[in-house]
Amino acid sequence: MATFALICIDKPAALDLRMATREAHLAWARDRMAEIKLAGPFLNEDGTMAGSMFILEAADLTAAKAFNAADPYTKAGLFERVDVRAFRVTLGQL
Repeated sequence: MATFALICIDKPAALDLRMATREAHLAWARDRMAEIKLAGPFLNEDGTMAGSMFILEAADLTAAKAFNAADPYTKAGLFERVDVRAFRVTLGQL
């Protein structure tokens, strides 16, 4: 297994779409807690959600991208971009 960071940035003015799909996204994520090591939203200066981040364990980059593709947020077209990168913890621990 390897560790990956998924950095997902919402499309502009997509808060309504995020909120409409939030419960499905959270239920989906709860079912994958064995893979997810850390997750949460990015916030704008006003405290509204503007993106998401996952730190997860996956077999390889292809599996990490498949994880993202299955996310209800991704399926709904919420994200302007998603950056999937190999991640190595150097300080702290997961």
